[in-house]
Amino acid sequence: MSLQERAKAAAKNVEGKIEEAVGNITGDTDKQAEGKAKQVEANVRNASEDVKDKAKDVADAVKDKAKDVADALKK
Repeated sequence: MSLQERAKAAAKNVEGKIEEAVGNITGDTDKQAEGKAKQVEANVRNASEDVKDKAKDVADAVKDKAKDVADALKK
């Protein structure tokens, strides 16, 4: 997991929430939509990081099992 990417996603989410709130207060539907879009982008970034984390976990597990099998065959 990239902490830097998670931080960027969190910042984008906050930015989107603020922009949406400004749009709500001013009645600017474009600002509301832009804010919501930024929040969606942040969620996609987080989901992407989750997928990367899971893929790494699976790869590590496969590597560990392969090592176990190789070690067992050497005995």
